[in-house]
Amino acid sequence: MTAENARNASADDFIDRAPRWQEEMRELRRILLDCDLTEEIKWGKPCYVGGGGNIVIMQPFKAHLSLMFFKGALLDDPQGILRSQGENTRSAMRIEFTGRDQVAGLEAAVKAYVEEAIAVEEAGLAVPKKKVAKHEMPEELEERLRDDAEYREAFEALTPGRKRSYVLHISEAKRAETRERRIEKCRAKVLEGKGFNDAPPPSRTPAHPPRTP
Repeated sequence: MTAENARNASADDFIDRAPRWQEEMRELRRILLDCDLTEEIKWGKPCYVGGGGNIVIMQPFKAHLSLMFFKGALLDDPQGILRSQGENTRSAMRIEFTGRDQVAGLEAAVKAYVEEAIAVEEAGLAVPKKKVAKHEMPEELEERLRDDAEYREAFEALTPGRKRSYVLHISEAKRAETRERRIEKCRAKVLEGKGFNDAPPPSRTPAHPPRTP
């Protein structure tokens, strides 16, 4: 497949409409299409596929242009250019660009990282999922569950994934007061057997009685 055939017209539209980082995205796009990747639009952004899966996605932010490797945690990083997506993200890693010259200067590195990422995808490798252990709970949540039997029973009945969603949400708060408020707000949802990320039931529009003529 040639680079021209791998292009996606919707990516042209995305870059042309972008309020910033247009030149950087065009340069980075040229490099990625030279890596035998197929260009698609996923999650509303230019995404590059190869080896049977998603390899990288371009994400323009206010402070930088991000090239996110979906399985970046499995890649070697000899140049130390990969950055974490956040403390709760275990797999994705990104390279941050702030200028076209920087993109061009890292062309060889980007191509090497993409080549390794394709090999990772073809091998079917994945970052091991982190299990939620009791000691990972915030102290405030452990204390509340000790004192509130109904809350504790409902929490223990949740699936591991749903427990993890609450642990992460509560742990993200830096202040104890904020963690305690989150614990209180989550109680009703826990009692319903739902995870923090579960969508609420759709709201129903009440039927209006017919108007009296």
